Amino acid sequence: MTKLALSQVTLSHFRSHKRAVLDLAPRPMAIYGPNGAGKTNIIEAISLLSPGRGLRRAGADDLARRPEALGWKISAILQSLHQTHELETWAEPGSPRQLRIDGKAAPQVALGRIARVLWLVPSMDRLWIEAADGRRRFLDRATLSFEPTHADAVLTYEKAMRERNRLLKDMVRDPHWYAAIEAQMAEAATQITTNRNRAIDELAAAQTAAVTAFPTAALTLTYPDPLPDDLQTALADYRSRDMAAGRTLLGPHRADLEAVFADKGINARDCSTGEQKALLISLILANARALAQDFGAPPILLLDEVAAHLDATRRAALYDEICALGAQAFMTGTGPELFTELGSRAQYAEVTEEQGLSSVQRKDMI
Repeated sequence: MTKLALSQVTLSHFRSHKRAVLDLAPRPMAIYGPNGAGKTNIIEAISLLSPGRGLRRAGADDLARRPEALGWKISAILQSLHQTHELETWAEPGSPRQLRIDGKAAPQVALGRIARVLWLVPSMDRLWIEAADGRRRFLDRATLSFEPTHADAVLTYEKAMRERNRLLKDMVRDPHWYAAIEAQMAEAATQITTNRNRAIDELAAAQTAAVTAFPTAALTLTYPDPLPDDLQTALADYRSRDMAAGRTLLGPHRADLEAVFADKGINARDCSTGEQKALLISLILANARALAQDFGAPPILLLDEVAAHLDATRRAALYDEICALGAQAFMTGTGPELFTELGSRAQYAEVTEEQGLSSVQRKDMI
């Protein structure tokens, strides 16, 4: 299968890493070490090789190593299908993140055209029982993996909605102020909803077609109020209600992602902690399988503390699926014993920390 893989990643003044260089093979990598050593910082850096703010959603200034705060930089060599790309992303103090691809300045959306990166982090373990905005972000990340322009549609919609909300709060009643904004919102909303529904269909098909040790999650989009076919007219009709609330109450920004443990018919929010984790892993694997077909290569996977809540049998099943998929997966854990089932199929690195400085050492097979 055609590969999507990093052959080298270099971190400079990033989080706890003053400098770290990882020379990589196109196969899974297990990164282990004690809590706080800097393992997650490595995969956060890799997550910034995709559009957006990375797996922690941190601001550019928050990524710089302290106390120096000199700014930070991530460099990488990416094999994407049949091409090799040099990637550089960085930020100077007080400045936004910048990106170069093959030596040329590029917008972040360009990363989505040459790479696909998926992640699962411990903060997502509560995805099914917390607020809807986290589930929307989860769905939008999956959607972005299939359609890189999805981010543009979301940004366009949110910008227009903020402008409409300002008019509502200022009690502006003249319809001429709203017409163009609501037309823009409606157009973007159509694209957002189409993209999200496509992603749900892709995930459903990938789950149905697979033989896997992980449960199937049936997904649906829900709304407090049904999303009308003609959103522009509905927004005009809802102005009085929205003005009373001081914000827009109808649109794709109100969507929620509902998941049901298909074999048991139980909503994900009512499942056990272990079942909720298994459902998340199932969706990440389904996303990866679908992308292997859609993009032409499996995505890069970032799985932080992935062994949590998994017994040895299910842990082995996860590693088998990752290897069968052919994905370059970066997995973190507190000790090498969590990756025993991977054996020679993986590469290994130990991360240690002393006086706030992380170091990375490659290891032979554990």
